[in-house]
Amino acid sequence: MKRDSRLSSVLHALLHIADRGEPLTSEVLAKCMNTHPVVVRRTMGLLREAGFVRSAKGRAGGWSMATDLDAISLRQLHEALGEPAVFAIGNRNETTECLVEQSVNAVLDRAFAEAEALLLERFASVTLADLAVEFSRRHADRRQGKV
Repeated sequence: MKRDSRLSSVLHALLHIADRGEPLTSEVLAKCMNTHPVVVRRTMGLLREAGFVRSAKGRAGGWSMATDLDAISLRQLHEALGEPAVFAIGNRNETTECLVEQSVNAVLDRAFAEAEALLLERFASVTLADLAVEFSRRHADRRQGKV
């Protein structure tokens, strides 16, 4: 099963935008993320609809932040992306007559729901500002030759 990497991609793009402090085009972001500009536009469009970024056309255009980094949580971004499944594992067969498989499904479903709730709770407590601090620390370490 293919994993949904949009949240990771969005975080990558937003940190580039925040770090540069100026609008970045879909083409520039696509190069940073090793993807196609159409993918960037489609994904960033979801964030624009949620009010996290803005876009401008023209020579000085591109994507820019519409709100402060400390006002955006990972959970909010996850929701803006349509709340993709957080786990790539699941039940072998959702509808079955087998009582063994029904039991397995029931236990797994409860465990998945509890784990997802915990993860989303954690996502709600992590902001883009937290990620920017981590990036800044790593960048400073690299400049000092620590990495």
